[in-house]
Parts: sequence; structure tokens; C-alpha cells
Amino acid sequence: MDFKLKVWRQKSAKEKGSFHTYEVKDISPDTSFLEMLDIMNDQLIRAGADPVAVNKGCQSDQPVAFDHDCREGICGMCSLYINGRAHGPDDDITTCQLHMRKFKDGETITIEPWRSAGMPVIKDLIVERNALDKILQAGGYVSVNTGGVPDANTIPVPRDDAEESMDAASCVGCGACIATCKNGSAMLFVSARVSSLALLPQGKIEAARRVKEMVAKMDELGFGACTNTRACEIECPKSISISHIARMNREFLLAKLKD
Repeated sequence: MDFKLKVWRQKSAKEKGSFHTYEVKDISPDTSFLEMLDIMNDQLIRAGADPVAVNKGCQSDQPVAFDHDCREGICGMCSLYINGRAHGPDDDITTCQLHMRKFKDGETITIEPWRSAGMPVIKDLIVERNALDKILQAGGYVSVNTGGVPDANTIPVPRDDAEESMDAASCVGCGACIATCKNGSAMLFVSARVSSLALLPQGKIEAARRVKEMVAKMDELGFGACTNTRACEIECPKSISISHIARMNREFLLAKLKD
């Protein structure tokens, strides 16, 4: 399979970016999207060393910078906007789980970084992701002193609550919800963290402080508000429901009433 790639290139956060066009040829349909980018970067490296050695249409340029880590759909680092969709033209996957068989032979593929005021571009396809870490640091954890660690089965948790908590905890923090939202809202990400702890006995002691501080940090970092378009839910690779946003709103209102 052959593809034409329109890739966003930006040298630094302070410089303007633009699209550069590259061609890749003889790509297997079973190649993952990130492996395809590796092949493209290998061509760019070879072009810089020996322009005659590369296929026609491949420019001599620096390799494209993009984030990746586990390549197993766990870490959430491989966050790309592909042909107008977060993580590309497939459902319930991260970019590393996307394969080239999802595209047509000869297709032009547009590849961009996340677009959000809360996650500015650092270089090429890499964005500043520390905002998500700062929100977690504000309260996405349990810190109360509970003494010795008891056996898990000694703390009764209703099955439905445990299942829903685990569903919320499956969030990988990729930021697809933020990049997809027209408001650049981080509500689905934050609510998943709040909900995963709010449903468990261990998380209830700090519940009021947690939700207030995480929401305050989210607002401080410039993320937008939720207007319930559900775009975040549709593009979430872990299919996290916006019902968690409703729970976070309830938790927040209760915390304010207690104040």
C-alpha cells in the first residue's frame, strides 16, 4: 500500500508550524500506524544521508517527532489527530492500535497533534501533557492514613460500584476527550479520576477536598467547560461514559454545600 502523508511540522512552541507532505510506499496492511511513521522517519534519515537512496517523493528533512511508549494501548502517549479524528478512523483504540488496513491504498492521510489551549504543541506532533499530571497531583489519589493494609475482601464493596469504578479507572489519560471537545474540556478525564475513587470506601474520606481541588486546577490550567455534546465519549479509546461527568458534578455541588 502507498500513502501520501500531510504531517504537521513545528520546530518549537514559539514558532509557527505548517504541513509537510511525504510519501511512503509498499506498506503492509498489517503495519500499525506508528510503525508506518517509523518507516517514514527512516526514509527521512536516509534522505539526509543519501538523497539518491530514498524513494521518489520523500523529502530530505529531519525525522518527525511524535510521542509513544508502550505501543499496547495502555499508556495513552500515542495521541494523534488523524484525518480529523482523535486516534484515527477506528473505534475504541489508541493510535498504536490503528493499522494501515483501515485506509485505502493511495489515500492522503493528514496527521496533526492535539489542539487544545491546555496542551500546547512542543514540537511537531508532541504536545505539553503536564497539565494532566498537575490535575492528578491536585487530588487524584488517596492519602489518608488507614493504618495497616487490610485484605481486599475485608472491605465490602458492592459489585456494581466496583465494576463502575474499574471502568472509570481504565482511563489512560491520552487526552482524546480534550482534543475532540469543541470547548477543549477535560471534564471526562477529571471525572473518570474522581469517579473511580468516589465509588470506593477508601476514596470517600477525601471526596469533598478531591473534587474541589481537581476542578479548580482544571479551570486554572485553561481547559474549557462541558456542554454535553458527547464527542469525548465517542472518541474515548476506553469508552468511558459521560455519566461520570454527572457524578463529578454531583460530588462538586455536595462539597460546596458542605462549605
